[in-house]
Amino acid sequence: MSGMLITMCICRATPFASLLPRARAQGWDLADIGRETGCGVQCGRCRPYLRRMLDTGETEFHELLPEDPA
Repeated sequence: MSGMLITMCICRATPFASLLPRARAQGWDLADIGRETGCGVQCGRCRPYLRRMLDTGETEFHELLPEDPA
C-alpha cells in the first residue's frame, strides 16, 4: 500500500462514509448525489470514487482512479 488514502469529496468536505448510507437509504445514483449534496459537481475529481462507492460500498480508496472524461 502506498500510504495514499482518499476518503472524501474535498470541494464539499464531505466524507464518502457519510454519503454512502444516505445514498443507499434514498436510492441515489451519481447524478442524485451531485444534485442533493453538491459532491462530484465542482471539480469532479471525486466522481470516479463516488461511482465505485455506489458499486462496491467502499468508502476508503488507496489508489488514484482515472478521472471522468470531460
